[in-house]
Amino acid sequence: MGGSRLSEVIGATKGVLFDFDGPICDVFAGRPAPGVARELSEVVARHDATLCGKTRGVGDPMEILRLTVQGGEPVIRAVEESLTKAEVSAVKVAGPPVPGAVAALKAAHSSGRRVAVVSNNSTACVRAFLMLHGLQHLVHEVVGRAAYWPDLMKPDPYSLLLAAARLHIYPDHCTLIGDSVTDVEAAHTAGAMSIGFANKQHKDLALAQAGADVVVTDMATVAVALAGLD
Repeated sequence: MGGSRLSEVIGATKGVLFDFDGPICDVFAGRPAPGVARELSEVVARHDATLCGKTRGVGDPMEILRLTVQGGEPVIRAVEESLTKAEVSAVKVAGPPVPGAVAALKAAHSSGRRVAVVSNNSTACVRAFLMLHGLQHLVHEVVGRAAYWPDLMKPDPYSLLLAAARLHIYPDHCTLIGDSVTDVEAAHTAGAMSIGFANKQHKDLALAQAGADVVVTDMATVAVALAGLD
């Protein structure tokens, strides 16, 4: 989509909300997600053999966490705690931030806007990565998933609304930068704007169809817009 539309969105933005896995970090780059998912499925098996049948073969750790609501509190707690440990371990070997992410964080912060990371990943995992790469000073708030409440992960707007409240900015003056359809859906429900980050082929169409206000293919483009440059 055009740069003029991106400038319009940025111009109306007082609070910049960054999704984490995608726009800032490739969380499971060094510790592949399917392996983590298998570990979580084993955790489920120790608590609920029936539910294990549904989680076996699922390659996305987040999807396994979503399924735990079918197993009750003991399963939810066990998987949440195991996933958080795996995420913290994963970000330590995930490599550097996504190209353009640091520039975008710096530009958002330098522009005087309020900045938050709003993620379905755990708060501990996000903070660990920011500390590891010396980025914590660029972020005013970190809102990870609500522990033991998988139903509140995006596309539910809970984390966006909480971030907006903590930033003391109305949701309609916030913009979420995310790489998934659930990010766009959460932003729409919260009344916020959204920038779709199409970091893989064909994502641009899916993000646009989901209703993203604008779609970009690299974070450097976001950084330039946040810095107020043409």
